[in-house]
Amino acid sequence: MLYIIATGQAGFDVTAGFASNGYGEHSPGGYTLVAALVTEIVMTFMFLIIILGATDKRAPQGFAPIAIGLALTLIHLISIPITNTSVNPARSTGVALFQGGWAVSQLWLFWVAPIVGAILAGVVYRWFEAGDNS
Repeated sequence: MLYIIATGQAGFDVTAGFASNGYGEHSPGGYTLVAALVTEIVMTFMFLIIILGATDKRAPQGFAPIAIGLALTLIHLISIPITNTSVNPARSTGVALFQGGWAVSQLWLFWVAPIVGAILAGVVYRWFEAGDNS
């Protein structure tokens, strides 16, 4: 759907990036691979911590969508200039396949970082949960 919308503009060039995630020369702000990796791990970690906390049985009911939506908004505001924001391998894969070339060659980072961030969030959340004796 996005491709159909985007191609409705004269001069649209899918190979220019199509909001693909990237680092180095393909980062919107020219950030390095290490900066992109750390950003994506930390953003995914925080997103999952918020999701786990907001959906926990001890959390106030009905507020999870607000917390999750605001968190995702903040994550995008922070990381769009760095990597175009992934925190979701499916989002990264879709646009990378349309763009091809460099986006596909850098796609590994946008799979590895969210997986690492999610695993860390799960471990840390479990650790906090184990320490909660209430």
